[in-house]
Amino acid sequence: MAMRQTPLTCSGHTRPVVDLAFSGITPYGYFLISACKDGKPMMRQGDTGDWIGTFLGHKGAVWGATLNTDATKAATAAADFTAKVWDAVSGDEVLTLAHKHIVKTVTFTQDSNCLLTGGNDKLLRIYDLSNPEAAPQEIAGHTSAIKKALWCNNDKQILSAADDKTIRLWDRSSMEQVKMLTFETSVSSMEYVPDGEVLVITYGRTVAFYNALSLDLIKAVEAPAPINSASLHPEKDFFVAGGEDFKLYKFDYSTKEELESYKGHFGPVHCVRFSPDGELYASGSEDGTLRLWQTAVGKTYGLWKCVLPEDLGADNSEQLYTTTPEIKA
Repeated sequence: MAMRQTPLTCSGHTRPVVDLAFSGITPYGYFLISACKDGKPMMRQGDTGDWIGTFLGHKGAVWGATLNTDATKAATAAADFTAKVWDAVSGDEVLTLAHKHIVKTVTFTQDSNCLLTGGNDKLLRIYDLSNPEAAPQEIAGHTSAIKKALWCNNDKQILSAADDKTIRLWDRSSMEQVKMLTFETSVSSMEYVPDGEVLVITYGRTVAFYNALSLDLIKAVEAPAPINSASLHPEKDFFVAGGEDFKLYKFDYSTKEELESYKGHFGPVHCVRFSPDGELYASGSEDGTLRLWQTAVGKTYGLWKCVLPEDLGADNSEQLYTTTPEIKA
């Protein structure tokens, strides 16, 4: 009998959820941060979706959010022309980094000492967080707003995607452009997988995988609907994608075959990411919720408890979970 996917619903946001990110695995588990147009990024326990706290201080929509590896620091990018760095344990604001336009993306180096930002003023900025008064390093080249910027190659290089329909690879030390990819339409998302140096990008209905260092195409898959975000499983067995038809799709990475699709959201899916242990993936939507989905449906993990059919009475043999289909976290 097929198991039914039962997503955990994380409510609390009042506007569309436009970005999310997981921390690494810490002694306290792993954590999830969400960026929302309500201007109030939230931090949650990653495996359950339980709310931990809300970072208060932005005066506009928050477009990007990230956690450092050990979940001690958070950073957010917002429409109030600032990026902010937060103490992710206490929730206190640590730094406000003023920009000249809307900030869309923030990401820490692996050592958490530098923050990379990008946004509507078309510039990449690198802030030294140990010396925040110092002017940031700036990298120019994009001709439209930057959507996403990421460190790669052990923080020696930077990948950026912009509305100029390009993805560019930059050298951190020389601040020069190394390579550029051009697309027919704007790139909607970008994920970097350090293990194997894989770059996952989405544009139109396409999910494409590139070598992050050479920018050579590995493979591309066409989805049934326009895709806003995709994420590759840590073990590279499969990937998930979500977009304009409210659904989440799971594909086999090696064969490109569509394995499953799930509808749970009531609006387009803006972002999707696998957890660091690969046991679940989180999605954020126009409907204002995050949902957590099991990678292996029916496994006992987090708030999910598998109940085998023989353990159920004759009256409720249809119910494969001890949880209700709509679980509020």
